[in-house]
Amino acid sequence: MSSSVRLFRDQNYHELKGQCIQQRRLFEDPEFPASDESVFYQSAPPRKVEWKRPKDLCEDPYLFVNGISSHDLHQGTLGNCWFVAACSCLALRKTLWQQVIPDFNEQEWDPKNPEKYAGIFRFRFWCFGEWTEVVVDDLLPTMDGRLIYCHSNVKNEFWSALLEKAYAKLAGSYEALDGGSAADAIVDFTGAVAESIDLAQGKYGEIISEQMKLFEDLLKVHKRGGLISCSITASSGIPNEAETETGLIIGHAYSVTAIRKLRLGERLIFSFKAEKLFMIRLRNPWGKREWNGAWSDNSEEWKKVSTSERKSLGLTLENDGEFWMTFEDWCKNFTDVDICRIVNTSYFSIHKTWEKKMMHGAWTKNSEPLLNRSGGCFDNKETFLQNPQYIFDVKKTEDKVLVSLQQEDRRKYKKERKGDNIPIGFEILKVEDNRRYRLHKLTVQERVATSLYINTRTVFLKRILKQGRYVLIPTTYHPGIITKFILRLFTDVPSKLRELRADKPKMTCWNLLCGYPRRVTQIKVHSAEGLQMQDRSGGADPYVLIKCENQSVRSPVQHDTTSAIFDTQVIYYRKKIDSPIIVQVWNSNILCDQFLGQAVLTASPNDPREQQTLQLQGRGSGEAVEVPGRITIKVFSSDDLVEL
Repeated sequence: MSSSVRLFRDQNYHELKGQCIQQRRLFEDPEFPASDESVFYQSAPPRKVEWKRPKDLCEDPYLFVNGISSHDLHQGTLGNCWFVAACSCLALRKTLWQQVIPDFNEQEWDPKNPEKYAGIFRFRFWCFGEWTEVVVDDLLPTMDGRLIYCHSNVKNEFWSALLEKAYAKLAGSYEALDGGSAADAIVDFTGAVAESIDLAQGKYGEIISEQMKLFEDLLKVHKRGGLISCSITASSGIPNEAETETGLIIGHAYSVTAIRKLRLGERLIFSFKAEKLFMIRLRNPWGKREWNGAWSDNSEEWKKVSTSERKSLGLTLENDGEFWMTFEDWCKNFTDVDICRIVNTSYFSIHKTWEKKMMHGAWTKNSEPLLNRSGGCFDNKETFLQNPQYIFDVKKTEDKVLVSLQQEDRRKYKKERKGDNIPIGFEILKVEDNRRYRLHKLTVQERVATSLYINTRTVFLKRILKQGRYVLIPTTYHPGIITKFILRLFTDVPSKLRELRADKPKMTCWNLLCGYPRRVTQIKVHSAEGLQMQDRSGGADPYVLIKCENQSVRSPVQHDTTSAIFDTQVIYYRKKIDSPIIVQVWNSNILCDQFLGQAVLTASPNDPREQQTLQLQGRGSGEAVEVPGRITIKVFSSDDLVEL
């Protein structure tokens, strides 16, 4: 975790605790007072809420009783099963909950030194790209002497109730936590990368091959410290929290607490592979009400499993809210899964290490098109490019890329009735290999990836991209919407992700001496065919070299072919508009590359913009001589430097 931690509302835990101990008083938080405003932002309390400290609720309060466990938690009257599910996931990972509850031993009640207790606690959340420390007092909302929100199943354990209070303070009130997302809470607890999958839409319950891929992916995520939750979306006419025939609760967040391949005896025939069953264990935040289908706690199937195997699985037969299912049944019964990946960026790890880049950005509105940064999605043809633009490079022949776009947490705006997430998404375009300025028009660029557009806080995409330069454009779905975002990009090798801010080359004193560009030209070399054979097998290893003034861009080599697809794009800002652009084809060779031919282009604004095929020619004194081979290209030129 980063050593720099932001203090929420500038409240310093050690200073405040020191003052309270010195003055022999218990902390009362002026920033989140024990009043109805901290509980409700629009509803009226059904009955009077009384704020009580843990010592008013039991004799010997503790943060933890017998450690921390996913069984510690119960949901209260608030509709925040998602928060409880996220806490259940968090409790499974010691390294993660110790980030959220820092120096937990120092914060713990100490009966031997009661003078150290000051009624103040601190928690850390990953808020919009930085770890943020939130201080709270331990006055908790109760009715009839009982905690009304998240609480432990052990009466004198208070970590979950205090953690929830800190999270409610961040959101503005307890009521602002009503109806959230487990994935959002897990991201706030860990800084993980969240991905949402629609199991119904992806037909995971029907297509076995997709089911198996998902199982292996979830198994890997779980083994590497990731956290997973799932739910069943209510269909029309069925209310949330209705119970299905199989004992599952509609619209309710379950935490995934284990994923296993279960080995069994030869006697059974299984849905996947002999002797192996693919299993998943879930927990209901209510701490009761379980799945009653195949492999439920008291089902016949468990009789086929040896006692030692049952023990290793931690099978309990109580109605404790935790239960096993086959992965196939899980895919068929649940509709949505939230996967939170802890992306490994450590160089000292045995697992795959990712290179991470994170950018803070914003969609902002301006009546001047070149300054507007809220152009909406790709469907808004006139304004789509009026969005923030980020450029990055894929250095390898192919690289897997993970992209996470997260909008700011809008819960704090619920009091102003503006707390709903905005539909967001992004596009990835393959652009010219030497692009350094913002895109103004889509011509030769290739649209290679589009994320979902959805009103969740985070949108995630996994893609394998080919070598080259890319522009990533995060957008709101509708134009003219203003909000902040963070963009995270994970690649195998450094991507040099950076924002494109300038529209064209900057005018400097140097330009007065050497001249300023007068024309912009884009070229896409699509392919070459009919090239001269260069080796005994009748092939060649061609590449293209595109030259303009003192600059040149070289494509990757295509091996063993005389008809190559390049799809190489370049853009040049030209000072000498009478000087031609030369596209050369070369054969790559260990000792010395061979020239195969070239095309000379005037590249003026009046030239045709359609794709054209040109015969290759020689160079030097043989410039006009035709040589074997043709190249297919597209050329765009403009004397307006912000047209392309």
